[in-house]
Parts: sequence; C-alpha cells; structure tokens
Amino acid sequence: MIIHEITEECFKKYGKVIDSIDLTELVSTMQTVEIPADVVYEPSISALEKLKCATELQQKTYGELPIQIGWCIGNNHKLNAVEYHRCSEVNIAATDAILILGRQQDISVENTYDTSLMEAFRIPSGTAVELYATTLHYAPCNASAGGFLVAVVLPKGTNEALEHPHTGGEDALLAAKNKWLIGHPEGGLPDGSYIGLTGENLEIK
Repeated sequence: MIIHEITEECFKKYGKVIDSIDLTELVSTMQTVEIPADVVYEPSISALEKLKCATELQQKTYGELPIQIGWCIGNNHKLNAVEYHRCSEVNIAATDAILILGRQQDISVENTYDTSLMEAFRIPSGTAVELYATTLHYAPCNASAGGFLVAVVLPKGTNEALEHPHTGGEDALLAAKNKWLIGHPEGGLPDGSYIGLTGENLEIK
C-alpha cells in the first residue's frame, strides 16, 4: 500500500492533528512500556489517566465528557477488521505507527465493506490525531520492525462487554459497548464476530 502522511490533504476526511495539548509526559510514559510480540489492547490504564494531559484531553477534546485512556501496543501488519464508534477516537503515537483508514459512509446496505477503499497513514512518534466518528479503523500496524506504542482515548465505557443481545442490521455489528465491528474472513477474529469485509486483508509490509 501507499503510505500517506497525516499532513496530506487526503487525511482531512478521516481526522485531524491535535496540537493544542502538551502530550510529552504521556508519550515518555508510554515509551517505558515493553512492546509485546502480539497486539495488546487495554481500554483504561491508570498511569496514563493520572497524567496532567488527561484533564486537558477530557476538557478540550471531549467537551468535559468522562474519558478513558488506554493503549494498543505490539506488532501487527494486517488490517483484519474495521471498527467505528459514535464518537471520535484520539490516537497518540509513542512510536511511529501506521493506521489503515476508511469511511463509514462506504459500508453497503448489506453491511459489507470493500477494503480496496482504504488508505494508510503514518503517524509520527509524539503526534496525536483525532479520528472522526465516521472513520473506519482498527489496530495500528508496524512502521518499523520494532512494533508500535499508541495511546487510545475514548469516552469512558467504550469497548466494555455488552449487557444485551444484538442481532439484525447494523445492530449485529455491535461487538462491545460503542464498538461496531466488521471482520475479514482471514482476520482471525473470535467466533461470533460479524464478518463482512470483502477484498484483500490489507497488509503493511
């Protein structure tokens, strides 16, 4: 895939760079974490949520809504799935990382999505981006052989376990609280995941 930069015009339909908050302490804290061999996602990390920038992220980026700050870390080279939320997601890169992005508007009425519509973007270490609610995304991919460290900011409760059954239409895509997911047949997702991605399981080599 072509790897675009987040400074390019084509990124604007997916999100924007956040440059009004000093995230130096968060990035340096993340950089002390050992990168695992596989992808690990934790929705809430107390050490990150206690940092001064957490208050600014809550007040400025989420309009004072309660938030959670977690991380997605590890090694990954493939798309495997796409997800979206009913809110923006903030990603803060503590290493260079690559995001593969698409648009919710391009999901078909049958809740399938063609992966050829997606674009890849490099997020430089130390950079934060807001991904809009309509932006399809999933786990970051490696920008180098060493893996990636990315903090993930979302409204509190996002990605927690569901409390009720969800079936039919878009509701069938709901995989966790505030998380609608469409998987690829080759994505290795848990049994019961909604599979609707068509085309190649995109790979960053």
